[in-house]
This record gives sequence, C-alpha cells and structure tokens, in this order.
Amino acid sequence: MSTPVKQAFHIEEIFPSIDCGRFAVKRIVGETVEVWADIYRDGHDVVAADLIWRREPESDWQRTPMIHHDNDRWVGAFVPEKTGRYSYAIEAWTDEFATWRHGFEQKRKANVATELDAMEGASLLTRAVSGGQEVTAKIARACEAFLQSGKCEVLLSDDLKKAMAEGQERAHLTRSKPLTLMVDRPQARYSSWYEMVPRSQSPHPGQHGTWNDCIDRLPDIQAMGFDVVYLTPIHPIGRTNRKGRNNALRAADGDPGSFYAIGSHEGGHDAIHPQLGSLDEFRRFVAACSAAGMEVALDFAIQCSPDHPWLKQHPEWFERRPDGSMKYAENPPKKYEDIVNVDFDSKDAEGLYRALRDVVLFWVSQGVKIFRVDNPHTKPFPFWEWLIKEVQARDPDVLFLSEAFTRPKVMKGLAKLGFTQSYTYFTWRTERWEIEQYVNELAGYPEREFYRPNFFVSTPDILPFHLQRGEPWMFKTRLALAATLSSNYGIYNGFELLEHEPIPGREEYLNSEKYELKSRDWDKPGNIKPYIAQINRIRRENPALQQTSAIRFLPVEGNSVIAYVKHSADQTNVVVTVIALTGGFREFWLPLGDVQVRLGHGDLKPVTALENLKSGPTSPVTYGGMRLWIDPVHDPVLLFRCLG
Repeated sequence: MSTPVKQAFHIEEIFPSIDCGRFAVKRIVGETVEVWADIYRDGHDVVAADLIWRREPESDWQRTPMIHHDNDRWVGAFVPEKTGRYSYAIEAWTDEFATWRHGFEQKRKANVATELDAMEGASLLTRAVSGGQEVTAKIARACEAFLQSGKCEVLLSDDLKKAMAEGQERAHLTRSKPLTLMVDRPQARYSSWYEMVPRSQSPHPGQHGTWNDCIDRLPDIQAMGFDVVYLTPIHPIGRTNRKGRNNALRAADGDPGSFYAIGSHEGGHDAIHPQLGSLDEFRRFVAACSAAGMEVALDFAIQCSPDHPWLKQHPEWFERRPDGSMKYAENPPKKYEDIVNVDFDSKDAEGLYRALRDVVLFWVSQGVKIFRVDNPHTKPFPFWEWLIKEVQARDPDVLFLSEAFTRPKVMKGLAKLGFTQSYTYFTWRTERWEIEQYVNELAGYPEREFYRPNFFVSTPDILPFHLQRGEPWMFKTRLALAATLSSNYGIYNGFELLEHEPIPGREEYLNSEKYELKSRDWDKPGNIKPYIAQINRIRRENPALQQTSAIRFLPVEGNSVIAYVKHSADQTNVVVTVIALTGGFREFWLPLGDVQVRLGHGDLKPVTALENLKSGPTSPVTYGGMRLWIDPVHDPVLLFRCLG
C-alpha cells in the first residue's frame, strides 16, 4: 500500500471564480482584481499565502502577499496593466520561523523558555537560502549576532521576521488550481452604441448610401455623445430569393434585399457591397470615426445568400435536403428563403472554423476592433470559445457583443464562453418590480463577474410595444433607463426621431429598412437629439454611471417612479437617478438616509445635498431625504450628484 502524498493546506471558496474556474472572470485593464479564499491546515502552525498571477503566454508568475481577514478567510489583490488572458492562483505554506517565534514568545510569557528553544530558532536561520542577496546577508548577520551574544532578542526583531518570511524554504507549499481572468480595455465596460444602417444614410430619397454619406453623418452622431458606431452588415447582397419590402417573398425591381442575405458574385463576408464604396473608402470611414473619438463595430452574421462564393468554393460547408436541394434557414414559423446556413458538422468543419476566424481577422486588419455577433446561440458553443480565444490571442483589444435573445441560461453561457458584452431582456422590462429584479440579478454574484449587459432600447428587428405610441416622454424614459442602469447601452438609428410605426399587433417596424432604403431628415422637428446628448454627457462626467454592478434601488413609494443610486469604485462619485415609468405628474419622497459619499481620500459621509446634473442647482437633504416632483411631459428623468 503506497503512502498518500500529504497536501497540508485546504484552499477553498476562491472568489471570484466562475464554475470552479472553468470560465474566465472579466475585468478591465487598470481595475483592481481582489481575490478571497478560505486557507487552513491542521494544527496551530502559522500560515502564509501569496496571490500569484501571470499574463499568458508569459511563464513567470508575479506575486503579492495575501492578508488574513478572519475565520481563515484571506484576501489579496493585484492590478493588471495590460489587456489579455491571465491565470491566477493561490499559494499557501507553513511559515516555520513565524511559528517558532510565536511559540517562543508564548513560552517567555509563561517563563518556560529555554536556551534550547532559542537554539531551535537559530537553526532555522541556517537553512534560509531562498532569498535574495540582501535578505541572505540580513539573516546571516542575525545568526552571527546570536551566536556571539546568545541574546534571544536578536531572533525576535521584526526585520528578521520579514527577512525570514522571504528567505526560508516554504514548507508544505500548496498551490490552488489556476483560474482564468480576461482583462479587456475600458470600452468593454463602458460604451454608448449608435446602430446605423449604412445604405440608408444618403440625404437623397431612393438613393443608396455610400461611405462618404456615412462620414457626413458622423458629426451628428458625435454631437449626441456616442462612442461606438455599429454598422449592420456591409457585404454584397445576394439576388436568389431576394426579399422585397416588408419581407415580401418576391422583390420588385430596385429592391435592395435584406443585408443579412450575405454574399454574391461580388464577394462574401470579406467584401463590401459595391454601392457603398471600396475597401479604401471604408478604411477612410474607420479613420474618420477614430478622429471623432468613436469606434466602428461590425455585424458578424454567419449566414449566406445562395449566391455566396463559398457555396461553389466549399459546397461541403452547407447542408442539403434528401433530394439534393439547398436547405434554407428557418426559425419556425419564420422562414428565411434568401439565406442558407453553414453546416458546422461538415466533414471539413476545421476548414470552416478557420475561414470564419479569418473573416474576423480580416476586418481587424482594417481597423475594426468590435464585433456584434448575430444569433450566436444558434451556432455551436465550442466554436465561439475557440474563435474568441483565437482572435484575442492575436489582438486582446478585440471585443465581441452577443446578440442572443434566447433562454437566460444560454445567454449567460455565451458570456462565460468569452463574449465581452451581451444583449439582455431589458427591451421588455417595463414594470418597476421586474426592472429592479432583473438588474439586481445582473449586478449580483456571479453574473457581475462574467456578464456585461448592453441595454439596447430598440433594434431593426424589435419595436417594443411601449414605444409604438410615439410618446416623447416614453422614448426619453427608456433611453435614460438604458443609459443609467447599464454602463453599456445602444439605440437604433431613427430612435432619436421617435420612429414608431409598427406592423399591427407585432413588435416590428412597418416598412423596415432591413428590406428597403430609408431617407430621413435627421433634424426633423420633435427629435430628441439634444436630450440624448445631455444624457451621454452626464454619463461621461460621472464614473458612477460607467459601471453596472454597484447599484442599489431606493424604496420610493408606489410603482410609477423608479429610483436608484450608483457609485464609483472609490465612492467619491455617487449619482441618484429617478425616472418616471408612467405618465402623469406626481410628488414623492426620495429616501436617502443611508446613502454615503467619500470626500477626497477621507471617510464616507452621509449625503447632505443633491446637485441637479441637468440644471445645476443644489438642494439640501433634510430628515434623511428630499421631497421631489416629476412631470414626464416636461422631463421624465431626474439626475443628481450626491454631496457630503
């Protein structure tokens, strides 16, 4: 019978950790990563522990000491300085010298310490050979001083204790299973998206938009305060089974078709629709966005028109029916006759994987670092985990947004696999109780460690019922909810113009620009562009609104108003938001009794006043709160900075 290897330490309940380390925790560069764990062993020996980490593919571990909190709970922290994938773990060991010192001091207090006890401590010095030159010299001097004087005080100095902590061998060294951390750039956590249909940007009715038209729109989008310009698919559109207006089965002459029917004789996913312009002109558009302080996000939709070049080049990548005909895409009862899907179970699945990866990398080489992925839940999960790692290994600044409106666990599963941001159910959360419940879920543990929500108020596919009346106050309410509840949010072009005409009885736009060209007056009377600009300005100026998880809902009476407080990491910036959820004037009491703010580097203090972030005046807080009124017709949103 073999002797079991002794694993002296138990390292348990490591926080943060997603599914026991199967998936990566997410942070942004420069953000503190705080790690907690239960660390204990048998007996009464003194325990020491380090938090260790390294950025892949580097081999050398960096380390920092962990501090005992209480009840065998330890904490350590580090700050990643570069984007990329990291590993982190915990090492624990027995500090033999600290154990001896503690025992010796206890014996001295009881007057039972002996010369032999001191010699045992001195003998530990002779075995300390792991430290650097300075530490080794300090230990050697202490050892010599003790041998010459015999005074035990030499062995009890704090300097020697520190030197021995570094220089002695780490007895019973135990390392936890390594965990994974993905460190993204700041735009992963904070962004404001404007979804634009490039072909609809021409100022001339009936004329196809070009990249020059898109560039001409940038000052308007910049003035509203957006930092991501997200483009619906820009690729050549097929002609076979092309859809007509309002998803008609037959296209009339001049109908442009759906931009999701990707691919024609002019090219596939790595080509640009010729009426938009050339690749050089697209690069000029990307550069113009960058000069305006904005980024380009591309739609990555893995679906093909029957005219896509891949059908001839790689017929094995596509699924066929028993009679040999092509199998077009379906989502019963919906049918997409103008689209065929690739077959991820193809005999050349490896080649398909590489081709799709190379599509993403091609656009990365054109300056695109953000991709909104269409319907990722309908593609194999192993593919996404592989593709995201492949791309981010080459460029860790690339971000992926998951557009998956599906079952909650599937949406969260995609986020675990590596998607940087995720669509949510916010679009359909309208009642106060369900908004609070849903946001608390996303801001709680473990969701906050891997799921970064992006609250879109509408999309080309979704015109929610609550916007279909076209009431300006409701558009403002939904915008403000999205922009202040989540640090990532987006609107679809036309929202600023209060576009709201639906297909009767459905949450879809009538005359959808998915199937036709649109021409708009972007300065149409009644637009809410100044309001959007104001909300985005307040977001930029207040770090509290640039994160999602540090949020707490305030107990305002009734269900017609929702109120919440958010704070920055250091709690020096605290913002209170109050939003009307229903029409009609009302007064209410805003309770602020336990809300606190930090003044500079000082202690937390109770809030004494609120500064109106829209109009500027400051009002004192009395009796732990403030009486307010809100009139949605005038403005359904109140925003305050807390003052101490």
